[in-house]
Amino acid sequence: MYKREFTPERITELKPDEIFVFGSNLAGLHGGGAARLAYERFGAIWGQGIGLQGQSYAIPTMQGGVETIKPYVDEFIRFAQTRPDLKFYVTQIGCGIAGFKVDEIAPLFQTAIDVENVILPKAFVAVITSD
Repeated sequence: MYKREFTPERITELKPDEIFVFGSNLAGLHGGGAARLAYERFGAIWGQGIGLQGQSYAIPTMQGGVETIKPYVDEFIRFAQTRPDLKFYVTQIGCGIAGFKVDEIAPLFQTAIDVENVILPKAFVAVITSD
């Protein structure tokens, strides 16, 4: 059961052990939304669309349907489990420019409910725990 904080609506700064998790495109063109914030403030690398970069972690969301996002979410959750020294703030990936709805993306994070260092948006937790 999820009994911890939620990802803040707006993240403008991070502590050294905190990571901003954002939706990206495979080409790593961080031109808008949370991707742009990750690029401008949290070390996202232009041209890198997947994984840890600076104080950010990119999950591709622009390449197709929800089924194409799931492997990247699973990879992120496995990575977070190997890095208990870091706290990962997951934004509402895929729910902005990519055009998905919260109830489509949130279930992809079902297994993150029990990963203590993965902080989820309140809307994601509401969907996951309503089942």
